[in-house]
Amino acid sequence: MLEHLSRRNRSLLSLSLTSLALALSVLAFCTSYWCEGTHKVVKPLCLSPVKMKNCGQNNSQPYTAEVPTADPKKTDSNVTMSPKQKEELDRMRAKNLANAVHYIWETGEDKYMQRYFHTGFWLSCEKHNDGAGEKCRSFIELTPGETQGVLWLSVISEFAYISLLAMGFLLMWVELLLLCLNKDMYALKINAFAAICTVLSGMMGMVAHMMYTTVFQMTVSIGPKDWRPQTWDYGWSFAMAWISFSCCMAAAVFTLNSYTKTLIEMKHRARIRLEEARAASHAPPYDEVITTSGGSLYSVSRLVQQCQKGAFIDTTWSPRDEVSCGGMVGSKSPHGLVLMGGCGREGCEDCEREMDEVEDALEREGNDEMC
Repeated sequence: MLEHLSRRNRSLLSLSLTSLALALSVLAFCTSYWCEGTHKVVKPLCLSPVKMKNCGQNNSQPYTAEVPTADPKKTDSNVTMSPKQKEELDRMRAKNLANAVHYIWETGEDKYMQRYFHTGFWLSCEKHNDGAGEKCRSFIELTPGETQGVLWLSVISEFAYISLLAMGFLLMWVELLLLCLNKDMYALKINAFAAICTVLSGMMGMVAHMMYTTVFQMTVSIGPKDWRPQTWDYGWSFAMAWISFSCCMAAAVFTLNSYTKTLIEMKHRARIRLEEARAASHAPPYDEVITTSGGSLYSVSRLVQQCQKGAFIDTTWSPRDEVSCGGMVGSKSPHGLVLMGGCGREGCEDCEREMDEVEDALEREGNDEMC
């Protein structure tokens, strides 16, 4: 499929993958859903029917002493008590209720409940069922002291991953702009730097993700007891981070492929042009060597110019070889140059005589510049 794509389309494909990788990496780094699961916590105590609003939904009803013991010496005085005495009696009942003995019938696993949590690079949040929403703590503070250095290395690697990815994104935009301006050599150089940045970015991203996974597993094992999860798994932020890494490496492969393919194509075109130039410079064209009109001999000065430029006529004939074909006569001089002329109306004998005169003149002058 890539063989049929033009250079500009290959650059657009790499730019699209790099843009997707950059967006996913930033989103995953800023969210706190890398790992999620449940904590095992003790249920809130239900002290009395008056305080049932503070109880959990699954708590059993406690047994409490709600009223003080009645005095046998006193009769029921609710009818004869004044309002002030009733208020004093209510205060006594409330005081006795607060000091009463409370019983909780839940034992074993019944007194625990599961609380949902999610964690990222920066925060670890827990969801409370009492209407308080989520309460978050710093994940860096939760990690043990011996693993905090690894966590900071992971954060620095993640920053380097995003920075290199952004640099590659900008370089690809510059390359695409240069291609639109038909500056292929500058675009090829920018493409090489973009490929290097993208490859380094992918390596840093892989290191950052693996180090964070190690830190989280160590925190689960030896972290604070009130935070250690009962069950946990990787979240959608973790999945987005690895999708970003995959897009980054795919963009790096396409960028390197575009660079190598463009370089090979340029070398191939240069080789073809060189071979065509060599073939064209082997001898002057036929119509420049022989004039078909008038039957006159070709100008010696133009032959000298062709010799100085490196354009030679085939010198495989032996000296004084002559060829006569169709009114054309060819003769080789001692300098290796083949002289040809047209017979015209005066006949072949006149042509041969003219050729001999030209050859004798060349021998006398001893022109070393011809060949």
